[in-house]
Amino acid sequence: MLQIFYDSQDFFLLKELEKLGPKKGVISQSVKDVIQSLVDDDLVSKDKIGTSVYFWSLPSCAGNQLRNVYRKLEDDLQSSKKRLAELVEQCEALKKGREESDEREEALGELKAIEQKYNELKSILSQDEMGHYADNDPAAFEEMKKSIEVAHAAANRWTDNIFTLRQWCGNNFPQAKEQLEHLYNEVGITDDFDYLELAPILPQGPVSDQMLEGNP
Repeated sequence: MLQIFYDSQDFFLLKELEKLGPKKGVISQSVKDVIQSLVDDDLVSKDKIGTSVYFWSLPSCAGNQLRNVYRKLEDDLQSSKKRLAELVEQCEALKKGREESDEREEALGELKAIEQKYNELKSILSQDEMGHYADNDPAAFEEMKKSIEVAHAAANRWTDNIFTLRQWCGNNFPQAKEQLEHLYNEVGITDDFDYLELAPILPQGPVSDQMLEGNP
């Protein structure tokens, strides 16, 4: 498409370029995109005059543009070479003092052992912290509270069963009252045997400790 501008050194409307494009091997439907890409690369200029948009490109303008691009690429290349030289120099400087030796191998071994010990201690500490947090975790506290309530209900249910059994035995075997009382005492069913009372369950932590100690 650039050759169209160079050959004529004239100004064109997009419609005119769409007609000329096929002569240069560019189908009409693609001319607009090709021209726009040339404009984006500063190889073709465009300007709006009145209601029409004109496109043009002169060989001298294209040459200047290419020379500018070449100079920029050349500057980038030189900067990259300079940066590469600096990195190579830094790499060589870092290698000094790191030559392979028995002392260096021994130091690296000690460092590895220290790191391993540090990781072990860190793991143990993390486990202890997790246990501490679990003790103060609201979800864990609620789960423990529910378990206590279930155990309390079960204990009182068996207490109720024992009272029912004692009453049944007393009604059906009145002549064996003394023997039954002796049996009850042997298994721990004494006169003070009664239902369990569930004390208020307080969460662990500084707040509950203060409440238990009677502090506000």
